[in-house]
Formats: sequence, structure tokens, C-alpha cells
Amino acid sequence: MDGLSVVIVGGGAGLGLLLADMAVASGATGVGIIDVDGDAADAALASARAAGLKTASAAGDIRTADAAHAAFAQVAETLGQVDTVINSAAIYPRKPMLEITDADWDASNAVNIKGTFHICVAAIKQFRAQESDDVVKGRIVNITSVDAFKAHPQNAHYAATKAAVVSLTKSFAHEVAPDNILVNSVAPAGMATDKAREAGFLGELAAASPLGRGGEPREMAEWILMAGGPKNTYMTGENIIVSGGYIYA
Repeated sequence: MDGLSVVIVGGGAGLGLLLADMAVASGATGVGIIDVDGDAADAALASARAAGLKTASAAGDIRTADAAHAAFAQVAETLGQVDTVINSAAIYPRKPMLEITDADWDASNAVNIKGTFHICVAAIKQFRAQESDDVVKGRIVNITSVDAFKAHPQNAHYAATKAAVVSLTKSFAHEVAPDNILVNSVAPAGMATDKAREAGFLGELAAASPLGRGGEPREMAEWILMAGGPKNTYMTGENIIVSGGYIYA
């Protein structure tokens, strides 16, 4: 992220928090965090503050356009320049397909699809309004999932939202290509997180991967930052699958 100012949505915990810390370590000049938990968003900037970077945080409910755009505008105004936006906010509900209710669908769609859409729109407006000497005027990376391509039990509504984000990514990429804005997505497989360890999922992840292990969050984050980083000057509309061979695109 050398020389870039990055905004991470859903950066208060988990993969989003790791991305914030790795962006700092890889040379970002500014870091903004938007999270539904405003305290977590502010705390996630600890490493950026320690490094003397420009920082900004906002509590944001991305389920509605007004709230999502207001949170993004608050962060963008403080940073002054936004070069990369990473959409990491999502909910991961699990329920047997025949038990999924309208409320379950609405909750998943509101965060995973609509929230991603709202932030993409806000980011594109920001990129178009600000001046830049770079060939690329802005980069967006949306986090999808291998669940968009391979069925798993008890998460049909989650999988459907991630498939929708793959489609949204392509549509946005096509629409804003004339502006030299790049929009891509990254689809991680199962990760060896603390939650997976506590739940006893690591054996299952290892058995599902030809490499014999679940992916480390850092291994996923490297690809996300690559897609949103300065070395990406031409790739757009792509979905990068990082699954350790769990599925082959």
C-alpha cells in the first residue's frame, strides 16, 4: 500500500483489523476505519497512530445509503485523500435452508449486498471528485467468499449475498473503467482464525484443502492488499479465489 490512503469498512475486528495493521506495515500514508462499532473503529487505528499516519474513524451503519455515505464522507474529509477502499463488512448467518425467514434474508442482504453497494457508490463519487496524478484514480476491493461458488450446508442466504457481490463487482468495474477506477473482489476459503480454533473447525478446514491446512488470515489479506495496492494498475472486474486449491476457478 506504499504511498496510498486506504479506507477499510468493517475494520474494527477480524480480517478488517488485520488489513488495517498490514496496510500500515506496507507503507500506507493514511488509514480510515468505518465500523458499526465506533469504539472498535477508533481502537483499530492504534498501529496507524503509532506510525504517525493520518487517521480517521467513523461509526457507520452501512445498511442505508444516507448513513453509509455520511460515514464515508466523515472519514474522507479527515483523511483528505482516499486511494483505496476495502469492503470487509459482512454478517455470516447459519441456518438450514428450509428455516431461513424473510427477516434472515433481509438482514443478510442489507449488510452484505446493500452495504457493499452503498460504500462502492460513495467511494466512486470520492474518486471522481478528487484530483490525482496517478493513472489509476482509485481502487475498490470487495471481500466475497468461495461460498459464492460452492454449496455448503446452512448458509444459502450468505452464499447468495456473496455471489451477488461478485456480480456487483463486475458491474461497477465496467461502469467506472473510463474513469480509471479499478474494482475487484477477493474470495477467501476457510481461514484458520481464533474462532475456528475455538470451534474445532481446523481439522475440517485442513481436510478440505489439498494443501492440508486452512489458510491463515494474513495469506488472504496479502491478496486483498495486492488488488488494492499501487502495483495493480490494470486488473479490474476480477474475482480472485484464494482457497489453497479447495476450489479451482
